[in-house]
Amino acid sequence: MVKEIQLRITLKEEEQPNILVLKSAIKLEIDRQDITGVKILRKSIDARKPKIILNYKVAVYIREALPKTSAYQFEYKDVSKAKPIHIIGFGPAGMYAALRCIELGYKPIVLERGKNVQDRRRDLKAINQDHFVNEDSNYCFGEGGAGTYSDGKLYTRSLKRGDVRRIFENLVFHGATDQILVDAHPHIGTNKLPKVVQNIRETTLNYGGEIHFETRVTDFIIKDSKIKAIELQNGNTLDVEKVILATGHSARDIFYLLHKKDIALEAKSFAMGVRVEHPQHIIDSIQYHCSGDRHELLPAASYGLVEQVKDRGVYSFCMCPGGFIVPAATANGEVVVNGMSPSKRNNLYANSGIVVEINVDTDLPKYEQFGALKGLEYQKNLERLAFTAGGRSQVAPAQRLTDFVEGKLSTTLNDTSYQPGLKSAPLHSLLPKFIGGRLRKGFEAFGKKMNGYYTEEANIVGVESRTSSPVSIPRNENLEHTQITNLYPCGEGGGYAGGIVSAAMDGERCAEAATGNL
Repeated sequence: MVKEIQLRITLKEEEQPNILVLKSAIKLEIDRQDITGVKILRKSIDARKPKIILNYKVAVYIREALPKTSAYQFEYKDVSKAKPIHIIGFGPAGMYAALRCIELGYKPIVLERGKNVQDRRRDLKAINQDHFVNEDSNYCFGEGGAGTYSDGKLYTRSLKRGDVRRIFENLVFHGATDQILVDAHPHIGTNKLPKVVQNIRETTLNYGGEIHFETRVTDFIIKDSKIKAIELQNGNTLDVEKVILATGHSARDIFYLLHKKDIALEAKSFAMGVRVEHPQHIIDSIQYHCSGDRHELLPAASYGLVEQVKDRGVYSFCMCPGGFIVPAATANGEVVVNGMSPSKRNNLYANSGIVVEINVDTDLPKYEQFGALKGLEYQKNLERLAFTAGGRSQVAPAQRLTDFVEGKLSTTLNDTSYQPGLKSAPLHSLLPKFIGGRLRKGFEAFGKKMNGYYTEEANIVGVESRTSSPVSIPRNENLEHTQITNLYPCGEGGGYAGGIVSAAMDGERCAEAATGNL
């Protein structure tokens, strides 16, 4: 017999061995000896009050053995001689599209502009130390996509788009810890995700798929509303039957290419702002109601904040407890910041994007000349502004949080995790009033919601601009482009996902659609 129950455990109880068995026996009013095992299904922390509670959802096995294998099985087939599906991009959407193609008996041929995860490291080092951006290999481009070296957060609200558990189980199958199946806000960690990505690559290759790194797509040969061939930067041309376009939210050259060829695009609302960085102990003290170090059983504290300011949302995005701020530019001449955390989340700082909603239909009147690309051009201009304000390198413009709100240039800045360095700049006046003014009001409101959050010990760093794609690529109910019948816009770059998990689910859906009538 198996019974699912909810348990509430105090931190003191959590220190006791076999506490879940003991509490389960008490709740079910059965003998402890009758419990053959307890499987944790979900775990979360309730820190709303000083007495912190760990909430568990568990399956209690009563006189019955725990299963030794997952209910999810992934049956990959030899597709070396199967019909091909071309996939452009090998981020989460492209990886899961490739895996699903193999399950369905089709050969994925992946074209990835960047390098594999190992070789990407050298290019990330060049950004951090030499301030040089390889425009095909950086924090956004390369094997595994933007998530590989910028966190690996797996939390998603996209529960209706597909089987979230299946996505997680496949990550565990490829080497992720099974803790991601349990945590309310699962996270792999920047230090561990590259190995998982490498294992996905090896599965793709071992079952007959192809992956071509450093292979950038430069043109589509279109006839009779179909892509007949793909042209590559190296001059080669590939004939194609079906194309899954999974290039991510920062592949601007793809948007420009589609626009040039009069392939339908749409401007999409997005968000931009800054990244705020606090010492982690400040966030811990606020969230865990502690004056010293947090309890050893508690992870680095996180937060989620939102405020409406003049009919626009101001909210936290991609919050990284115990993490780092990283340079996420995809071209020289721009500064973009993002956040990441290692698996232990044990760095001294907490950072989060704090961004403002931008409605492209009403908020960018000066950019109407760019049509579907107006949001992209607005995004680019702020990134160039940050580049200039930082001193024309990957040094980022920054300001103490209190100085930003009060409209003063910071004479000194706090220490930071951002390796290229910070330069004091008047972000309060440099940012467009539409964004800067709302951020200032938002930070004031956040300080009231979290006592101690509004502090001169925090820096804000500009700019956080790649929250999502400012362009969407329309598709019909069959997931095909509305004009090009064998093109499947996919994932974040198409405007159909907002993170690793939702992109992976969309990758699977596009693989199923693309192979459905071959």
